[in-house]
Amino acid sequence: MTDTTRIIAGMTQLVDAGRLLTDAASLKHYGCDWTKKYEPQPLAIALPKTVEQVQAIVRFANEHKLGLVPSGGRTGLSAAAVAANGEVVVAFDLMNKVLDFNATDRTARCQAGVVTEQLQQFAEEQGLYYPVDFASAGSSQLGGNISTNAGGIKVIRYGMTRDWVAGLKVVTGKGDILDLNADLIKNATGYDFRHLFIGAEGTLGFIVEATMKLARAPKNLTVMVLGVPEFRAIMQVLNAFQSKIDLTAFEFFSEKAVQLVTAHHKVPRPFDTATPYYALLEFEAVSDGVMEEAMALFESCVENGWASDGVISQSETQAAALWRLREGISETLAPFIPYKNDISVVVSKVPDFLEDIDAIVGPQYPDFEIVWFGHIGDGNLHLNILKPQALSKEEFFKRCETVNTQVFETVQKYNGSVSAEHGVGLTKKPYLHYTRSAAEIGYMKAVKQAFDPNNVMNPGKVFDL
Repeated sequence: MTDTTRIIAGMTQLVDAGRLLTDAASLKHYGCDWTKKYEPQPLAIALPKTVEQVQAIVRFANEHKLGLVPSGGRTGLSAAAVAANGEVVVAFDLMNKVLDFNATDRTARCQAGVVTEQLQQFAEEQGLYYPVDFASAGSSQLGGNISTNAGGIKVIRYGMTRDWVAGLKVVTGKGDILDLNADLIKNATGYDFRHLFIGAEGTLGFIVEATMKLARAPKNLTVMVLGVPEFRAIMQVLNAFQSKIDLTAFEFFSEKAVQLVTAHHKVPRPFDTATPYYALLEFEAVSDGVMEEAMALFESCVENGWASDGVISQSETQAAALWRLREGISETLAPFIPYKNDISVVVSKVPDFLEDIDAIVGPQYPDFEIVWFGHIGDGNLHLNILKPQALSKEEFFKRCETVNTQVFETVQKYNGSVSAEHGVGLTKKPYLHYTRSAAEIGYMKAVKQAFDPNNVMNPGKVFDL
């Protein structure tokens, strides 16, 4: 019996019958995320149903020095969930229940495989709101969201996933089960390991349960889309509206993005006039006064030359259609196999930063289409370079990577992040030092060693030991 056969036979005993998969279709499906650069090559796929099964898998991996890769909704964009080196993928699809709800504390205790939209719908049924939202809400899972500290479209008002985690249950890289923070609001008793696991991309252990905070449901969410003649004017629009109205979202996208989304999704343009950029604002129109203020701000933006046209939603259906212009971008770009950069700086530096990046990227790729969009209200820009049809994937990525050093040197100059919300994984690993100092990376490695001394948890992701 070969080592591989023994490992497969041993792991088969750790999960329910039929829940260790080795067929080619399953290996391909579970072994990757949305990145296209790396080919999945997992040894097997384990689908545990209980915390105890997860613990048994981790202890078995330590005994056999076997790499484990966590798999949630597989919607990641940094290859953190790619198993490219014979690892066993641990997929949380079967651990997908909301286990408990506390109306007084406004919390829901969930298994790691609960889908974002599932929690949003559950909260709505309780008259509450889970505000972390993004285009992949229908497939992304809480464990993955927490492991990458996912952000999305509501960060300007509600913050990142980190801000909504009251407590965690984890299985560490050693196979220990830890209950972290006990869902407390105040807990001044030393290190809060909960926050180490948030954003760790599964390198310290597996998140198996999470207690998520819920909020008051917003009232009469209203969407406005403005046509903006130049990028710097977007920041003027943001400053004007934020001075008077509490925004729940502030997004931007380019005319090229509008052209692609309207063609792909058959959604109408926001208005007939084409402008280089668009700003999408969302706010609670809780009174006629708020609506009057919004319209006055719009008129002021037009008078100042910051906006040339605009539209405001008159119904939930129209609001959803306007959001589709922004949320449909990633899906629309996917067939082009885009080369993505997810970068951020503090909001005040965004205009200068984007101009510097444009000056680098534009001349380097005169024959490539470039699409900008992002969460401009929190300083997060998404740069997408589209692959020409005639160019192979390998050659395209090779050409794009030649400019990375310049792009990330610029990120470093502005004290920004090479990964705002997509994580490090494999794709950003070579560039981590542009955001994290050598001392920081050293401490990160020491933390990894403490929780996962045998390096079985998502090995090779974020950094190399």
